[in-house]
Amino acid sequence: MDPATFFAASRVVIVAGKGGVGKTTVTAALARAAARQGRRALIVEVEGKSGLANMFGADDLGYDEITLADADEAAGTADIRARTLTSDEAMLEYLESHGMSRVAKRLVSSGAIDTLATAAPGIKDILVLGKVKALERADEGTFIVLDAPAAGHAITFLRAARGLLDAVRVGPIHNQAVEVMELLTDAERCQVVLVTLPEETPVNELVETAFNLEDQVGVALGPVVGLYPARPGLDQDPATAAAQAGVTLREGEAEALAAAADFRRHRVQLQTEQVARLADQLPLPQLRLPFLFGAELGPAEVDLLAATLVDQLAALEGVA
Repeated sequence: MDPATFFAASRVVIVAGKGGVGKTTVTAALARAAARQGRRALIVEVEGKSGLANMFGADDLGYDEITLADADEAAGTADIRARTLTSDEAMLEYLESHGMSRVAKRLVSSGAIDTLATAAPGIKDILVLGKVKALERADEGTFIVLDAPAAGHAITFLRAARGLLDAVRVGPIHNQAVEVMELLTDAERCQVVLVTLPEETPVNELVETAFNLEDQVGVALGPVVGLYPARPGLDQDPATAAAQAGVTLREGEAEALAAAADFRRHRVQLQTEQVARLADQLPLPQLRLPFLFGAELGPAEVDLLAATLVDQLAALEGVA
């Protein structure tokens, strides 16, 4: 697949997965990869605690857009922007744009929005998704990457529009739900990219999430991302490798290194089995990223992951 084709295929990509599998990291890498293909990118974060801005060396995100990376015409890269969306602020903006600024402030200050959310489950999610829909309509040239809630909440989050269609038959909320469903079910406008690790529980949850999203939401699924490949060199004898590198091992170090390599080989075998099981249960293309060990990821690591994504997409020949 031509990477530029992938980033032009859908204007909104929703990144979802079990908590802790690297969902936010993949969101950042997708935005960077899109910018490398000359596509303006906008990251939308909905939970407010991801630390995503730190990956670009920027301050925390807020409701107003900030620029994480400027465009570079000489390098052919586009800019990357980001923002956080919350239901309260989305409600304020919606009401203010319809001439009800005073009512909006009272709703928020009095806590009436929470009461409304209890009376009409899904209303908060539809406010956020409605704003994403408005962003997508406002600028069709921007690649929007939505860092969705963790997998369990992601299904509820994306199913909110369909639920409100059943509960609310007329009025602006109904119209908003209709328009959000039109976005979610149009593959040319939106797709979901699922993220996992090659471990039993994340794979199980990803497969279940994938089928639920297809059956209950009707959203198109893109490639599965985040399966890190085996590390080379595990079968090499530690003493031989040390000698070739000009390193002298102290007593016991060769045995310790051999034991570590044996443990790692066992882990790689288990991961390989999970990758095969996922491919068997969910026939989607897989984009495999390296697992980067470190307390925090910065711009250099995001660049590395973005470059790997582009290479992986280019290798998916014949995949639409």
